[in-house]
Amino acid sequence: MALVFLMAVSLSMDAFSLALVYGTLGMSKKYKIFLSIIVGMYHFVMPLLGMFLGEIILSLFNFNYDILVFLILTFIGVEMVVNSFKSEDEVSSLKVSDLFLFGLAVSIDSFTLGITLPSLNVSKVISPFIFALVSCLFTFIGLSIGNKIQKLLGKVATIIGGVILILIGVFFLF
Repeated sequence: MALVFLMAVSLSMDAFSLALVYGTLGMSKKYKIFLSIIVGMYHFVMPLLGMFLGEIILSLFNFNYDILVFLILTFIGVEMVVNSFKSEDEVSSLKVSDLFLFGLAVSIDSFTLGITLPSLNVSKVISPFIFALVSCLFTFIGLSIGNKIQKLLGKVATIIGGVILILIGVFFLF
């Protein structure tokens, strides 16, 4: 069980760090809870998909997941920078599609971990459940801290956050 918890924490660290950045958008508590649940759901489903479909998909397609992460994070980062220059009324609510893209970006690594779960001799049902709970909690904490940073620094925090997301996306390419 300790191994599963350590895997859950390591899987959740990228969700936490990117949630810090995304939290600078000043989202409401409702959105923070919703996004945290989305990330948790992805961290539950992706390892299961990895277990059941991973080997089939990897054998059929030679796909680099880092490119997908780069595209998603760059898209979100550019959108954050652009939104920082809009008035408060124009950015009053985030698109639900953005929240789902964020959840996908931070949970792709749990898909690849799912491929290895059967060989680790851990529970194939309890493990994804623990991954989901930990990532949900880490995401909410990251969003809350990011929100406090945004209140201190204002729109500058959102611009910095957007640039950081773009840089992290570029990092995935190399």
